[in-house]
Amino acid sequence: MKIALVGAGRVATNLAPALQQSGAEVVEVWSKSRSSAEALADRIGCKARWAALDGLTREADLYVIAVKDAVLTDVISQLHVGREDALMVHTAGSMPLSVFADAGHRRGGVFYPMQTFSKERAVDFSQVHFFVEAALESDVALLTSLASSLTGDEQLVHRSTSAMRRRLHLAAVFACNFVNHCCTLSDELLAESGLDFSVMLPLLDETVAKLHELPPAAAQTGPAVRRDENVMGMQKAMLADRPDLQRIYSLLSESIIEKSKS
Repeated sequence: MKIALVGAGRVATNLAPALQQSGAEVVEVWSKSRSSAEALADRIGCKARWAALDGLTREADLYVIAVKDAVLTDVISQLHVGREDALMVHTAGSMPLSVFADAGHRRGGVFYPMQTFSKERAVDFSQVHFFVEAALESDVALLTSLASSLTGDEQLVHRSTSAMRRRLHLAAVFACNFVNHCCTLSDELLAESGLDFSVMLPLLDETVAKLHELPPAAAQTGPAVRRDENVMGMQKAMLADRPDLQRIYSLLSESIIEKSKS
């Protein structure tokens, strides 16, 4: 299968080598940034394209669009011209399948790897759940097969609707993005006492390890679930000079207490 990657950001940087290793052929990488396109293309040994999209190959079997949600519709509209019968997919969690039909493109799909990506760290796709969707049943089968070749486990590949994927993405924001932000705040608090965030890593490792064995609610610990008002009052007082953190602390503590009642 010949694949053209539209985008050279975090998702594409991880997908490109994984696709190559699975037996697919990534023939071109496009990015609006020449340096980004060339860096990823050089890494996997394919052609780089940048700036105008009309120069991108029209011979690919699959176009994987991994760009910001805000520009997705415009990118699809540009790609559609001259590639009217090609299969195109996006990798976004919250964007619907209908963006392809809205742009007049018949063979649209979604190829959503639910994982957090960084350019600096390679993702192990054998541990990634994929959620696929397509306008045509034959394309659902094709995307399912492609995802299975990346994971090596068809149990990690799920057919989903756009509504299901939106809910999934929202849940992922809570489980990943908000948790990481809390770690950023923790890092700031530690730095005020000259401590390095590395002291938190064993705690975080055990927190995640427990979630492989227990439901999140059952794994909850800390002063809020114990209703330890003395500790919570003292900790909120320590945040008197940071009203933003005080609000977050109070809101999360109240939520933990409420959930522990059920």
